[in-house]
Amino acid sequence: MSYLLSLLEKSPIPDGKTAVDALRHSVKLAQRAEELGYHRFWLAEHHGNAQLASAAPEIVAAHVLAKTSLLRVGTGGVMLQHYSPYKVAEVFRQLAALAPGRVDAGVGKAPGGLPLSTRALQRRHAGASDFEPLLAELDGFLRDELATGHPLAGAVATPVVSSAPQRILLGGSPDSAALAAKYGWDFTFAGHFNGDAANLQATLDTYRQASGKTAALALYAFAAASRAEAEAQVGQLRIFKLHPESGQAVNLPSLAAAEQYARQAGIRSYRIEELSPHVITGNGEDVRRQLDALHQRYGIHEFIIDNPVADFARRLTSIELIAGADIAVAA
Repeated sequence: MSYLLSLLEKSPIPDGKTAVDALRHSVKLAQRAEELGYHRFWLAEHHGNAQLASAAPEIVAAHVLAKTSLLRVGTGGVMLQHYSPYKVAEVFRQLAALAPGRVDAGVGKAPGGLPLSTRALQRRHAGASDFEPLLAELDGFLRDELATGHPLAGAVATPVVSSAPQRILLGGSPDSAALAAKYGWDFTFAGHFNGDAANLQATLDTYRQASGKTAALALYAFAAASRAEAEAQVGQLRIFKLHPESGQAVNLPSLAAAEQYARQAGIRSYRIEELSPHVITGNGEDVRRQLDALHQRYGIHEFIIDNPVADFARRLTSIELIAGADIAVAA
C-alpha cells in the first residue's frame, strides 16, 4: 500500500446511547486505529446537532492524545470564522507542548451548524466576513511571523514550542487549494461533500502547481463482510445543498435541516439540491481496491476516511477490514 490511511471522527450518537457513550467510542476507535497503523485521527466540529457529540474537537483531541502514543491527532477541522486566531493558535500550541510531533491544526470555513448556533458562537464579536485574513493571522501566530504593521504585531501565542502543529486547510475548491498554497499550508480536499470529479481534478492540480505538494482526500468509506451488507448499513445517505439566491451554498444532512437553515438565516429565495454522495463500500479488499484506483488516477498520498455509520461495533469492524493485512503488519 503506497498511501496513508487516516480517520475523520464525528462522534455519532447511536439510537439509545448518549454523548458520553459516543465519546468513549471515539477514544476506543482511536486506540484501535493506532494498533492498526492508521496515520491520523481527526475530530470534527459540529454545533447544535443532537446526533453528534463533537462540538469541541480540541478538547476531545487532547483526551485522545493522552490515550494514545503514536497516532497523529487533530481537528478536521476547527471552524475558524467563529474564533480569535490568537486563541486557536494558543490551543494548538498547548496541544503540541503536551504531545510534540503528533498534533494537526486542521481548520475550515464552513459554519458547522445552523445560523442560530453561528450567531451564538459569534455573540461577543462581529464575525469576520472574509476567511483569508483570519487564516493569515492564525498562520502568523503559529509561526511567530505576524506581518510587520499588523495591529497585533508583537503578540506571541504561547506556549512557544519547538515542534509546531502541522497546519492543514480543509476545502473543496481550487480557490481553497490556492489559499492553502499561498500560506504554505497542507491541504485536504473534502471529497465527501464535493464529489464532482472535474472539481476534484481542478483542485488537486491547483494545489500541486502552486505548492509542489500533493493534497490529501477526505471521503466516505465503509466496509463490512460483503458489499451487500456494507451498502445496507450505509443506506440512502443524502446531502441537501442549500443554494441561496446570493451567497455561498451550504451542505446540510436533511431536507428539514436545509429548510431550517434558510429560516434561521432569513433566506427567502433559494433552492435545495438533493445529492447522493459517493460512498466507497464493500468488503475490505473491495474498499482498498477502490482506494488504489483513486491513488493511481489522482496521485493521492493520503485518504481521510469518514465513516457514515453510527453503530460503534460496525464502525470498528469497518476500520479493521479497510486496514487489512498490509497496514496492520506495517504497524
